[in-house]
Amino acid sequence: MRRAEREGVCHESGRSRVLLEQFYSVLVTTRRRHKLPPQPISWFGNLVDCFGDRLTIHVASREGQVLAAILTLRHHNVLLYKYGASDERFYRFGAMTFLLWKATLDAKDRGLSLLDLGRTDADNAGLATFKERLGATRSTLTYVRWTETGHTISSGARHVPGAAWIFARLPDELLVAAGKLLYRHMG
Repeated sequence: MRRAEREGVCHESGRSRVLLEQFYSVLVTTRRRHKLPPQPISWFGNLVDCFGDRLTIHVASREGQVLAAILTLRHHNVLLYKYGASDERFYRFGAMTFLLWKATLDAKDRGLSLLDLGRTDADNAGLATFKERLGATRSTLTYVRWTETGHTISSGARHVPGAAWIFARLPDELLVAAGKLLYRHMG
């Protein structure tokens, strides 16, 4: 957090269309890095509309450049870190830790007593380590998805060979279009 402050990283939070678009721009970058299409921006706009003041978008920027953004939800006394995105070119500024700190301070001011850092895939050691360094306690969550026909879907069953290579290389406009098309048809 101190590094981010020393480097002039700025924080802004709220639910405005501008913040949503800034969040989405860095989400597209993150999803490309993960070789996945982004969820449609309309999904996030719907969340903003439905959750109202229980949803907050936090954006970290420096000299007009968005470095990272997170989307949090409030429920009773819990702040849930639901979505996060960052531009790896700017990791050195510590923007994600800075944003989580700012969100935690906001939660404390609102009287919340628990920060839930959300799910992490079992094979994502980097994210699990990041969350543990923030003080998270790891636990195992086992779940199964059922199709309309009653069959289970394993997490690996939804991967399409070669798709990751394509998603990592598509221009932003086509990557976003792929997300709009695919997320209508996926779980």
